[in-house]
Amino acid sequence: MNSNWYKILLKFMKIKYDKKLLLKGTPVIINKKGANIEIGENVTIKSSFLSNLVGLYSKTIIVTRNADAKITIGNNVGISGATIYARNNIEIGDNTLIGGNTKILDNDFHPIEIEARNNNDKEKILSKPIKIGKDCFIGCNSIILKGTQLGDGCVVGAGAIVSGKFESHSIIAGNPAKVIRKLGE
Repeated sequence: MNSNWYKILLKFMKIKYDKKLLLKGTPVIINKKGANIEIGENVTIKSSFLSNLVGLYSKTIIVTRNADAKITIGNNVGISGATIYARNNIEIGDNTLIGGNTKILDNDFHPIEIEARNNNDKEKILSKPIKIGKDCFIGCNSIILKGTQLGDGCVVGAGAIVSGKFESHSIIAGNPAKVIRKLGE
């Protein structure tokens, strides 16, 4: 699909974006009625296999799942084949780079309790907001889980599973991810 036609579709879905939104390939963007997706200025979204030579497994997917969910993507953000899925709130700061195949998930997708899960009780799905500061770099194949807060300038190593609060300028890696050092040390 031509990116100009896709941008018209975004307007129809009431998604706010800047004229300089650059789409390389066609992302999958689903905005639940009543939810809010805002994409800042000069954002690049890569969704085709050859748009990032790290090897993208899928298109970029951006989804608000509840009517009160919100996704805010700051200015000058780069996204490559990532999934950003909100039942609550996901905020991505300016100048942040999101590496290929990253998953940013503010919920568990299914209830943890067996009975609620077997009954498909969506009210019991746990969800907590995610906040990613400005000037962050998230390495490819990372997973950012519900409730995570990354301060400004954080670097997340490739393949990290991130949960918790991390101070600005932390270098975070591993499974579970932990601070391995601070930038400037």
